[in-house]
Amino acid sequence: MSTCSTVSRDLDEPVSGTAATATTWLLLEQPGPWGARALTSSHLDPALGHALEAAVQGTGVRIALIRRPGRHADLGAPAARRVYAAHTRPGKVWLHEATTTDPRRLLDLDFAALGRGEHTVFDAVLEGRPHTGDPLALVCTNGKRDRCCALLGRPLAAELAASGVDGVWEVTHLGGHRFSPTLLVLPYGYAYGRAEAHGVKEILHAVQEGRIVVEGCRGSSAWERPGQAAELAVRTAVGEYAADVLSVVRTDGDAPRREVTVAHADGRHWQVVVAEGASLPPRAGSCGASVLGAPARMDVVAVREVTLPVPTG
Repeated sequence: MSTCSTVSRDLDEPVSGTAATATTWLLLEQPGPWGARALTSSHLDPALGHALEAAVQGTGVRIALIRRPGRHADLGAPAARRVYAAHTRPGKVWLHEATTTDPRRLLDLDFAALGRGEHTVFDAVLEGRPHTGDPLALVCTNGKRDRCCALLGRPLAAELAASGVDGVWEVTHLGGHRFSPTLLVLPYGYAYGRAEAHGVKEILHAVQEGRIVVEGCRGSSAWERPGQAAELAVRTAVGEYAADVLSVVRTDGDAPRREVTVAHADGRHWQVVVAEGASLPPRAGSCGASVLGAPARMDVVAVREVTLPVPTG
């Protein structure tokens, strides 16, 4: 059976620079079935889903629904739902958790402040606290959005859960169905494509040690897509795998040529040239697509360490 993920794999489409963009992730537990637009087509109150979608617009916050792996019969709403918020900008990375019996309380959050990385608003409204457990492994399993996410994502989530990975959750949508199974790891916010169970365990072990695995990495959600590709290229070029030390500080130019400046916490800088082009030949971006397209791709063509002028004044 040909699917968008098998076509992408057969064409050897690169995964770097394809992650969803969000400075802050907000995750709400919602068991039961999910529709294609899960916030408004699940057992969550659709009016609340619409209100949340509107509230996060332009804030840098991306909201998604999560559920534990397994069967999803309609067992009714849980008495208490888990809620997570994670900020992914280096130097301000955090992951907090809370529980609530009334998901409408999420509308009391200051989403602009959350997008800026202020966890105090989450803690005050939902009695949140720092997450002290294992890193979160969020596997996209929304088959109503794309069948690859169900065919490939759900078995991966189930295998991870059965093998004792405590932080694994199913999640509604991470983008890039053609890279299924797709995975987001928090707190650092790096996404992965074509994930396999043994590789996910290596990724989570690295995160516990404050490191990033670059193999299969789509990029950090903290950056726009040219920055995602540039940051990963710097990591590979200089062998820097510490999680919280590289930042995209500037992007110049327009497609097809971007010049991205990546900074290290120790003061080093690199200029990375990213060629933004189209993936050819045309292919389906998802299994439900009625027409073929040419998804954008980010190819790094140069990585150069640079010395920036010292400001005077």
